[in-house]
Amino acid sequence: MQVILNQDVKGQGKKGQMLNVSDGYARNYLLPRGLAKEATKSNINVMKGKAESLEYKIQTEKKEANEIVERMKEIEVVITAKAGSNGKLFGSVTSKDVSEALTAQHHIKLDKKKFVMPDGIKAIGTTEVDVKVYTGITGKLRVTVKEA
Repeated sequence: MQVILNQDVKGQGKKGQMLNVSDGYARNYLLPRGLAKEATKSNINVMKGKAESLEYKIQTEKKEANEIVERMKEIEVVITAKAGSNGKLFGSVTSKDVSEALTAQHHIKLDKKKFVMPDGIKAIGTTEVDVKVYTGITGKLRVTVKEA
């Protein structure tokens, strides 16, 4: 019997996958527990529609991510912070600060988790920060820290 999985089933497959399983396994385990539904023509069409919709969504998100990376090549984020006489900051500039400044100055809203800054920025000057905009799409952002 052919079934379409509603959720991941250990040892069988992932959600949305169509499988051939024995009639007893389908009728006595998968269908009563709501883990799968029978693979009728209408259910197969719904599954294909969802797959196409998901693919379109992924392509749109990748396109937007590439546009953001291209914009980031041309812009610079300026942050002011208090510093000592030797150019070291009192504290550090964190990914949250960079995210807020990017949104305020250039209207690009990115989550603070997307910025790769293990220790933050601890000195005055210009720094290149890696930004993971989307899975497999990484850009660089120029961040300049000035003394307040």
